[in-house]
Parts: sequence; structure tokens; C-alpha cells
Amino acid sequence: MRRIRFIIAFLFLGACIPAPTAEPTTTASAPYRITLEENAHAPRTGDLGMQIAGVTITSVNLSERFDFAPPRTVIGIIGYMPSVCNELRIDVNPPDKNYRVFVEVYSLINPDIQCDNVFQQFEASVLFGKYSSGRYTVWVNDDLVGDFVAYELP
Repeated sequence: MRRIRFIIAFLFLGACIPAPTAEPTTTASAPYRITLEENAHAPRTGDLGMQIAGVTITSVNLSERFDFAPPRTVIGIIGYMPSVCNELRIDVNPPDKNYRVFVEVYSLINPDIQCDNVFQQFEASVLFGKYSSGRYTVWVNDDLVGDFVAYELP
């Protein structure tokens, strides 16, 4: 009889204990661009009638500018275009869910203008905008060129 009372008392006390629950885990938010780039070579609305032409890139480098708060990244690109009539375009896309920033470098030419095929060298830089916190990889014309870390200040 004592055993039965002990078991019943144990069951009543056990019913008062809350069941353990799994603690919620924090999920990383999707990366996003807070401010746009300072890009003099961004695509323009007048580009619609132009023909896309290639560029040859000879050098790409990423550097950080610590004179901004938070620090920002600059991409420097050196290369050449097939003619002196080509106009350089650098399109910096927003980051994807894998923290990759794709940069497209190309040139445009007006098909109605006849131009000599004399190579035109270019040197351009684009100051990236502010990004949400995280480590981003930078791809130029589908080639990995480096990475940077973005910090959000409170």
C-alpha cells in the first residue's frame, strides 16, 4: 500500500514540472545594401540604343576606406576597351542570400557611329555603399576577386 501511495505522489509531483522546450535559435537576416554606391560608370537610361561590347580587365583590387564610419570598400578596375568610342559601364548588383556581390563590367558603343579600332585604356574605381553586417565576396564578370567585411554601427 505504501508503494502505491508513493507512486501516486510521485506522479502528482511529476505533473507539476513543465515539459522542456527547445530554445529558439537566432537566424541570420538576409544581407542587404543600406546605401547605394558612388558610381560614375553606372548604367544609364540612355544606354537602351547602344550595343554591348566587351572589355578586357587587367587588374582588379579591393581596398577599405577607413575615413568613413563604418569603413567602406572601394573596387579599383584597370583594363581596356576595343575602341575609343566605347563607354565604360560598371553595374554593382545588390548582394544575394549567400553574401555575394556581383559586379558587371562592360562597354557600350553606338552602332551608328563608325570608329577606329584603337584600344582605349581605362582606370575606374567605385566606392561601395553601406551593407548590412557580414562577410561579402565580390565577383567581377563571374570571377572571384576578393571579400570584405561590413559592420553596422549602432
